[in-house]
Amino acid sequence: MNRPMINPGVTRPPVSLVVIGACAALFGLGYLLQVNDPSGRQISAMFGELALWPVQHPYFGPWQLVTYAFLHGGFSHILFNMFAVWMFGLPVERAWGSRRFAAFYLACVLGAAVTQLVVQWLTGSAWPTVGASGAVFGLLLAYGVMWPENRIFLIFLPVPIKAKWFVLIYAGIELFFGLTDIMPGIAHFAHLGGLVGGGALMMAWGWRPGMTWKR
Repeated sequence: MNRPMINPGVTRPPVSLVVIGACAALFGLGYLLQVNDPSGRQISAMFGELALWPVQHPYFGPWQLVTYAFLHGGFSHILFNMFAVWMFGLPVERAWGSRRFAAFYLACVLGAAVTQLVVQWLTGSAWPTVGASGAVFGLLLAYGVMWPENRIFLIFLPVPIKAKWFVLIYAGIELFFGLTDIMPGIAHFAHLGGLVGGGALMMAWGWRPGMTWKR
């Protein structure tokens, strides 16, 4: 397994750990500020201002293109996302440095948000979007590009799989679910938008598909 070199530009604590801490803090605060949504479910009162609402909704605000990624809808949602930020984000940040990593993470968040807004505009959806999943997909891409031969061990995978194949297979599954709507209630296209946003920035930095990028 290739181990990432540590870039001296990484701050202490790394941006990835700050993201995890911020998401955890907002998730905990959300339990203290509960309200009922129109269906009677209890949700965080912060969703009204910080979740990503469709552009045609009166709750929409431009800051939500970033803030939505720090909110989560449940314990399993935040657990898996933050585990992925730790597992994939930390190595990438240590290799790239915190400034480059922060720019990349923001590009993924914005790419996911813009994609989700377009999909909601086309479908007429009125529900808000929360979660760092789009950014996580971008981190998966970065990890797969940096260390394509590394094998990923996950609980739901019966055998370890190389990072490059994991990214391609997972993206294909999300595209399939998004087109077929087999798993409604999940922003599948936003996940892909995070991957595209991160990939676009990496291409601006000099990476091209098929290239193992070590900068």
